[in-house]
Amino acid sequence: MKALRIVAIVAGLAAIGAAGTSLAQNVAASPGYPGKITDTRTGKVWTPSLDSLDAYQPTDPNHPVNREFDPRSQQGGVPGMVTQRPRAELMGTVPITAGPSVPIMTLDAPSLQAVPGQRWISVLYVTNNSGATIDPIVDCHFTNHGQKVESVRLYVPTAGPGERLGVAVRGPRVDMFVDKVVCVPMAPT
Repeated sequence: MKALRIVAIVAGLAAIGAAGTSLAQNVAASPGYPGKITDTRTGKVWTPSLDSLDAYQPTDPNHPVNREFDPRSQQGGVPGMVTQRPRAELMGTVPITAGPSVPIMTLDAPSLQAVPGQRWISVLYVTNNSGATIDPIVDCHFTNHGQKVESVRLYVPTAGPGERLGVAVRGPRVDMFVDKVVCVPMAPT
């Protein structure tokens, strides 16, 4: 029975991952260690810093968290806006291009991963296109079939002129189904 449940979960994740990059759900290498990620723009290989992934799930197979469920009927969610101040990894620098047609800060589409037994995480890249330092603020919304599961406000560390930063965002516990994450810059614009 447990093997069938695992096969069903893997098949479901594969089907969702095939829907598009914004819906990709890659299962991380192991609990607490999301594995190495390559920034496609700079080529830098890095490991996201996930400070407090302390939401371990119970191991009892009969616990409600570990039972199969229909993600469309999920009623759970995290109320309000969660604030995070993640560490950032410097990926490198980019040409200074900010101007009338290029924003001061850009975000690359975030990835979505599940750290088994812990939390959903999203890895995104913040690029400062200007010649000045910026203090980026980003809102990320984790959703399930268009309904909010958790909203996170990120206060990203200061980005120097032309710096590109990699950031890991902690989402809800994996016992809540998430099929998409959308991140939008709040400041600077």
